[in-house]
Amino acid sequence: MNTTTAGLTHRDRAVLRAVAAGRCEIAPTSGGVLVVDGLRLSDQFTAPRLTAAGLIATAASGLAQLTPSGHALLSAA
Repeated sequence: MNTTTAGLTHRDRAVLRAVAAGRCEIAPTSGGVLVVDGLRLSDQFTAPRLTAAGLIATAASGLAQLTPSGHALLSAA
């Protein structure tokens, strides 16, 4: 998937900022649901879309983290 700054929604950018701030985890027991500040993100398609685009990944701790591409895209946004 080719994601550009123009292709990101406001929600995508907000999620990337939350991931960068260390506020997100990806719950593997819930099918990869993104949890922000302890609450499930209501848009169940955001995490898989950002993961497939190579913008976020799951750390060994379960926390979501930005990939180098995610950092670059967020700083350009």
